[in-house]
Amino acid sequence: MLVTYLEASRDLCETDSILFGAALAVCRIIGAKLSTAGRATGQSSAVPAWRIRIEKRIAKARALIGRLICFRSGNNRSRIVRTVRMAFAGTNVSLPQPDIMQKLTERIDDLKQRIAAWGKRIRRYTERSTWFNQNRLFQSDQKRLYKSLERPMVSGTGPAPNQADTVAFWRGLCSEPINYSEGP
Repeated sequence: MLVTYLEASRDLCETDSILFGAALAVCRIIGAKLSTAGRATGQSSAVPAWRIRIEKRIAKARALIGRLICFRSGNNRSRIVRTVRMAFAGTNVSLPQPDIMQKLTERIDDLKQRIAAWGKRIRRYTERSTWFNQNRLFQSDQKRLYKSLERPMVSGTGPAPNQADTVAFWRGLCSEPINYSEGP
């Protein structure tokens, strides 16, 4: 049965899949334990679970900041008011207090500081893992490390403009008077 499948395979990848399937079938028949080394184990090693949790916390805090700012600017819809009450749950702050705007500002600043701390934690981990991987690559394959360091970072599209063009652009842009509308 294996011969017919192997004769029909067109490339090495397909042949590998056929042989792996046959070996898997034989192991199941004889009751042998399988090693998953070299094959996908179902775990995603791309992003650690703690980082996903922190990113979710950051997203929730940003949403809360947005709603607190909406309330501070005068939006009194029931959903916004409910969110503000939840933000101050467990404290002695109530919405009819005269210093609620100051408390809102303090809460927003507190949330922003927490977001900054969480972001810094993720940044520290990313930098440390980059250093670790570069050190390991330096030990094993220096040529590949230097090639990866020489590769340009993908931040823009093409080469940077020269200084004279940049100065001429901004001088032309800033030298023209603009009449702004003095609306509300």
